[in-house]
Amino acid sequence: QVQLVESGGGLVQTGGSLRLACTVARSTSTIIFGDWYRQAPGTERELVASIRVDGSSKYVASVKGRFTISRDDAKKTMYLQMNSLQPEDTGVYYCKGVGSSSGRDYWGQGTQVTVSS
Repeated sequence: QVQLVESGGGLVQTGGSLRLACTVARSTSTIIFGDWYRQAPGTERELVASIRVDGSSKYVASVKGRFTISRDDAKKTMYLQMNSLQPEDTGVYYCKGVGSSSGRDYWGQGTQVTVSS
């Protein structure tokens, strides 16, 4: 069984910052991080940021320069630092990792981010 646990969401004013964390709480295999997605009410889940095995990263255009994805393999944790938050960043944020042997996708439970104007 694999369990990814997210933390760090909350309510913040426009221009504020939050740092999300996604930790492997339980796993029978190695989890490779990963991606952050978000879903606003009534919309499709959107890929926000990705980090590759070599540490390179990519972002959706709307968050470039404001969000930073990173991971700490020793802590089995992936992060999303979010700065200069805007109301349109509001949504439920989900992390995703991949089982290194199975190739299966594993998702966190989601954490709510609300940016007030």
